[in-house]
Amino acid sequence: MAQIIEMPKLSDTMEEGGIANWLKKEGDTVDIGEPLVEIETDKATQEYESPEDGVLLKIIVQPGKTVALRTPIAVIGAKGEKVDLEALLKGSSKGVAAPAKKEEAPVEDAAPAASAKPGVAKPAAAAKPAAETPVVANASGRVRSSPLARKVAEELGISIDSVSGSGPGGRIVMRDVQDAKSSGVSASVSKGSSGSAPQISGAEATVMPVSMMRKTIAKRLLAAKNDAPHFYLTVSANMEHLNSWRARLNDDAAKSDGKLAKTSVNDLMILGVARALRQHPIVNSSWQGDHILQHSQVHIALAVALPDGLVTPVIRNTDHLGVREIARQSRDLATKAKDGKLTNNDYAGGTFTISNLGMFGIEEFTAIINPPQAAILAIGAATPTPWVDGAGNLVVQTRVKMTMSCDHRVVDGASGAAFLKTLVSYLEDPLSMMA
Repeated sequence: MAQIIEMPKLSDTMEEGGIANWLKKEGDTVDIGEPLVEIETDKATQEYESPEDGVLLKIIVQPGKTVALRTPIAVIGAKGEKVDLEALLKGSSKGVAAPAKKEEAPVEDAAPAASAKPGVAKPAAAAKPAAETPVVANASGRVRSSPLARKVAEELGISIDSVSGSGPGGRIVMRDVQDAKSSGVSASVSKGSSGSAPQISGAEATVMPVSMMRKTIAKRLLAAKNDAPHFYLTVSANMEHLNSWRARLNDDAAKSDGKLAKTSVNDLMILGVARALRQHPIVNSSWQGDHILQHSQVHIALAVALPDGLVTPVIRNTDHLGVREIARQSRDLATKAKDGKLTNNDYAGGTFTISNLGMFGIEEFTAIINPPQAAILAIGAATPTPWVDGAGNLVVQTRVKMTMSCDHRVVDGASGAAFLKTLVSYLEDPLSMMA
């Protein structure tokens, strides 16, 4: 019996998913546990394994489309089985509406109903060149187009008036909008309530589709900035002794024939933060609405930049790790992030986040808290800085600025300052971290 395959929940924060690529085509045999489709989540693109044995009878959601969780995306059944897609969709948990009747607006990219086999959609006919089919308006002067085509055009910033239709009677369907986007048809800003928004030509603006990751970043950080009362504490630390220690560690690594991992400044920063959090557990806490959760374990989340967004994989029990193990794990997580191979477990459970832009030459910045954590540390570049030392002499030191963004519902100014004082003492005297 044919089974509906629904959009799965592949991460704790996932609310919708995009089809990146089908790894099987209609008619292929599929085994349980065999990779079936690549799904773009809010964190990464992941392979989804088939939950059923059988034949992939129907692909419902095509690559490039985004749908809500538990929306039907495919049908798996027995070889040669005839599928009543309408009945299956009506019985699915999502309650997807049945296809439109013949006298209603035709379904996008579907062949005429008279020529279709029962329950199986016929492949779409090739779209006609845009120049061959004129835009057709109804009696009121409004361009004839399907609701889906208008919605997609609005999302892509394309003026529906500039699109040529290939549907019945010159009606504009979704594939016409997609063809228009590929051919660089002029885009337009949607009119606001005043109707006076200026037009933007395709030469002046590029329409960029929003990825699942970017949507989630926008949603979570907007909520964090609106909900958490941020305040900021900035300190600087002399990096002389930390750099000397790093040089010794890397000399040993160079002599080990690859057995020891090289250590970065960021690895030493992670070590210092983890040990300081152990001394100041209130900073290692989460706001829970009606209570504060003070974590007994320190799990440091690292902000890793990707081409389409930002991810925060987690080093677990960081305060119990040595610097070489921190270096190894941070490299492994960064590599997995860039290769798109992070798992849900790699993201889960962070209690404090570090964001380091020093390698990009940024000297100082502030970061937005990663909820429900109570704080995030923004680390800048180490730069030669004029400084008055303890003896009152003007010297030049290599110093780094750090700004901690704090959720004032959890962390007060004094407790945040105490944490940073401990962190600076660890960075300026690395051996004190081992006490």
